[in-house]
Amino acid sequence: MADTPRAFVVGHPIGHSRSPLIHGEWLTRYGIDGVYSAIDVPPQNFAALLVDIRAGKWAGGNVTIPHKEAAFERTDRHDDAAEAIGAVNTLWMEAGKLVGGNTDAYGFSANLDQRLSGWRDGETALVLGAGGASRAIIHALLEAGYKRIDIANRTVTRAEQLAARFGNKVAAHGWASAEALISGANLIVNTTSLGMEGQPPLELDLGSAPSGAMATDIVYVPLETPFLKSAAVAGLKTCDGLGMLLHQAAPGFARWFGHFPEVDEDLRKIILSDLAAVHA
Repeated sequence: MADTPRAFVVGHPIGHSRSPLIHGEWLTRYGIDGVYSAIDVPPQNFAALLVDIRAGKWAGGNVTIPHKEAAFERTDRHDDAAEAIGAVNTLWMEAGKLVGGNTDAYGFSANLDQRLSGWRDGETALVLGAGGASRAIIHALLEAGYKRIDIANRTVTRAEQLAARFGNKVAAHGWASAEALISGANLIVNTTSLGMEGQPPLELDLGSAPSGAMATDIVYVPLETPFLKSAAVAGLKTCDGLGMLLHQAAPGFARWFGHFPEVDEDLRKIILSDLAAVHA
């Protein structure tokens, strides 16, 4: 049918994406006549995809690596999160304009709201890493009311650029300072790829963390990373990164298909089962 809403996730490569599984489950669950596809588009063809959205061939879509910055530059306007983060991961049409949003910060916060109660009571956070993902995390932490955020990164200049972007509540440090910063952190967030399957583990002594401290990782393969294991051993409350992936998908689904979906244990089990099959 011509009026069936069609949405996508675009990247290059895109075969690894779990987004079609997530959105496909919701389309089935809510009985919605819609289509969600993964499309592999190299950077030189990305602008043509935006022309197709403006022409009504798509309701919109998700944007992943390497297109998030290009989507930011080529959309007509941004939501507040995309403006703060400087990258777009969700596209939709509104009043004849192509809008770029960013749901990564929302996904991070919604995951912690669901699985790490009390995290919003913290005042100081330590963010490990200063890559693209850390921008969304810092935005989320500032939105949640954190008064100080320390970034520890191997390349200090990268951390300094990030701190400058977000203002005087955010401070930059070299990686060697990470363990010293743990003693003052209510929440520790790993945004690096350390601990991801095929990567070396993230090794930090978390023993100096204050009472009631919490830890989370945006990596979800493996579900319990070495960092989260060591955090649990040190007595920290922990939360895995899978929920961030699931929750960040929900606002886009609502935009394209008209129903705000639920992130529940059934959805987690479907994605975990798929991950287990792929990594068996």
